[in-house]
Amino acid sequence: MIDRVEYLASVVDEDIPELTNAVRKQLKSALERNLASHPIEFGTPLRYSLKGARRLRAGEWRVIYKIEPLSIGLVVKIGRRREIYEK
Repeated sequence: MIDRVEYLASVVDEDIPELTNAVRKQLKSALERNLASHPIEFGTPLRYSLKGARRLRAGEWRVIYKIEPLSIGLVVKIGRRREIYEK
């Protein structure tokens, strides 16, 4: 169980402003419902260069996050499925 969700500065400055209000609501709902309650069950572990991170699906959007000590979910990146894994 995650006590709080934090965002990297790059997510707040670059990823979130590009989202429409409908997508923001969709992602917020997915984060509150899935990440906050069961981050291991709903998040799929990633491999290769993203090893140690997990992804959460919300429609065609993906949230890449890490589980930090002290029950903190750190959102690393938000983006569309076809673009999120590119460098």
